[in-house]
Amino acid sequence: MDFGRAFSYPMQDTDKWKKVIIMGLIFLIPILGQLVLAGWMIDVVKKVIRHEDVTLPELDFGGQLSRGFGVFVIGLVYAIPVIILGIIQGVISAGGTAMMGNGDDNAAAALGIGVTLISICVGIIYVVYGILLGFVLPMAYGRYADTGKMSDGLKFGEVFGLVRKAPGAIFIAMLGTWVASLVGSLGSIACGVGILLTLPYSFAVMGHFYGQAYNVASTK
Repeated sequence: MDFGRAFSYPMQDTDKWKKVIIMGLIFLIPILGQLVLAGWMIDVVKKVIRHEDVTLPELDFGGQLSRGFGVFVIGLVYAIPVIILGIIQGVISAGGTAMMGNGDDNAAAALGIGVTLISICVGIIYVVYGILLGFVLPMAYGRYADTGKMSDGLKFGEVFGLVRKAPGAIFIAMLGTWVASLVGSLGSIACGVGILLTLPYSFAVMGHFYGQAYNVASTK
């Protein structure tokens, strides 16, 4: 894993500012813009996997929109357990609130403690599962970028197999994407205008880390 390379790679493109600003402007398009930027990130992942990380991807609105939708679907599928858990928690909390309003004080207090304990347990599960997703999604997106098939990113056995092969590399990628997300948020300081530069740049950095981690895992 080359930590510095992920941050310096976007700067090597002679057309970097044009490409980054274009992607930043497209990001402003509600929903579609976010999907296109996600698809652009997948193109970065593919370039790294192919060892072609010399220039940033060109705009391919239709193709990147399609690939961005694939990113959304993959992320949604892997998040289904926490979505279901959140629904269950909401039902329990709503039911508990209703029951507390109809019972005696002692029963209401006991029920309130139970609901609180459930909320704490669910919160812990959210944190643990969030960390797990941090390891799994880079490999899922890597497979998607490598083969171009969304279904390959959803082959859980193969994806978890890649995670087991390179947990250290994926952890470094997680740290790198965290730093990149901080850089991406800096653009909001200049009245939000700077985000047109920093957000696409951060996506390029994240894509590079994902590609590097995938290469490490897939060669073991």
